[in-house]
Amino acid sequence: MNAPIKTALLSFGMSGKVFHAPFIDAHPGYRLKGALERSKKQIQQIYPQAKSYDTIDELLADDIDLVIVNTPNDTHFEYTQKALLAGKNVVLEKPITVTVKEANELKQLAIEKNKIICPYQNRRYNSDYLTTKRIITSGVLGNIVEAELRFDRYAPQLSSKAHKETGKPGTGVLYDLGSHLIDQALQLFGKPEALFADIAYTRPGSVIDDYFEVLLYYPKTRVRLKSGYFIREPLPGYIVFGTLGTFLKSKADVQEKHLIEGLKPTMPNWGIEPKEEEGLLHTLINGEVVKEHVPTEKGDYMGYFEDLFQALIHGKPLPVTIDESTKVIDIIEKAFESNRLGCKVSLS
Repeated sequence: MNAPIKTALLSFGMSGKVFHAPFIDAHPGYRLKGALERSKKQIQQIYPQAKSYDTIDELLADDIDLVIVNTPNDTHFEYTQKALLAGKNVVLEKPITVTVKEANELKQLAIEKNKIICPYQNRRYNSDYLTTKRIITSGVLGNIVEAELRFDRYAPQLSSKAHKETGKPGTGVLYDLGSHLIDQALQLFGKPEALFADIAYTRPGSVIDDYFEVLLYYPKTRVRLKSGYFIREPLPGYIVFGTLGTFLKSKADVQEKHLIEGLKPTMPNWGIEPKEEEGLLHTLINGEVVKEHVPTEKGDYMGYFEDLFQALIHGKPLPVTIDESTKVIDIIEKAFESNRLGCKVSLS
């Protein structure tokens, strides 16, 4: 494949406008060819050089190297399969599929067609997560005993995005926000031995899960993943307890907010959190108690697209592999099993 990588989106809703198109347009290694737009035709208002496709078949028949599957979750398998069969590489939004079986089938098809599937786990490039990862890997907390990762919202009303509230396979907060938390937990702590899950429907009239607590069991560590839609006052997004100390970090990455406001990822100081959002480290270093706020890492979703560019053009490792994201789906499936049975479930 030669640069620029000719790229098309399968949707130009919030995901396409906010999380993909600005980075594809700004990165010199990509060319934004267009997007599938079934009703509203908006892409050319922002990117005049781009094409608006009426059907997926029209898009897949065009001279395109990379297709971004950013459609509703229950369509991911079908559309990724079609893109691979058409000879396209794929960026696949989380959750990559509804089931592990579907993920494995897509992996096999990609191998047969000699194409890549790169899951889009952009929250690995969040400032808050990167800061927490730095603190954990530095060893200043000692051995990690307990951690809690949260992704909360105050959204008591049903979403205006109808496809998110239908109860179709792949909908609900565990598939949605849980995919991020599970991925980060796996990156930070590896695969757990077992899990226990409590999943609930808390909003009036909701037919999808909108609350969960998943407890991951490791030999000497417990990791809680939590999300709810009635959290008006934000709690720390990352709480980590080690044998030497504690680290608390707010969920304060600014990128999504700035992208929704129409700011470009090329602006100065992109991805820099306000200083008042710095994490609190309280630990023992060289025999002395230290309690201080620590600098926050820079967040930058462009890092994902740069890493993907290096993989496609120069053969470097993919930023996210389908095997990594298949483990996320496996944990989601096991979490629903645990909630149904009311017991701990093994992940061996």
